[in-house]
Amino acid sequence: MSTPPVLPDDGFALPENVGPGSVWADRTGPRSLTGRNQRGVEIPIGKGEGEIDPGELLKLALIGCAGMSSDVNLSRRLGDDFALRLWAHGTADETENRYTAVAEEVQLPLEGLSEQEIAAVVKVFGRAVAAGCTVERTVVPGTPVTHRILGAEQESPS
Repeated sequence: MSTPPVLPDDGFALPENVGPGSVWADRTGPRSLTGRNQRGVEIPIGKGEGEIDPGELLKLALIGCAGMSSDVNLSRRLGDDFALRLWAHGTADETENRYTAVAEEVQLPLEGLSEQEIAAVVKVFGRAVAAGCTVERTVVPGTPVTHRILGAEQESPS
């Protein structure tokens, strides 16, 4: 049996469009917010100690989506318990106050794999992210996002 969704219960009326997947953030102080989802998860947002800033959240959303989108396909190639670490680095244009690019780097256990097997992993990762990552499919029309599997010679297409 699933837990009923958590929704804010004070201060403001619920917007008409609230539904599955809706998130919200409440101001907790000057330039500080707490972001929440309907499963009860809270994320402190800001630039202070113990907070994550919106740019970091964007990059985490991209690599989180890439990791989740590729997980099933990579597990077929690398086994159910494979290790994975994803990094995201943003290149910012301070005058336009925007990221001009986000570079993702993927760390996978490639030791012992042949060049052909590594190429297959790179291809599988790229295809899975291109097909399944809603966040990247939303962001990419305006900001190039690249993926590099560290230890592999080629970038994965997306």
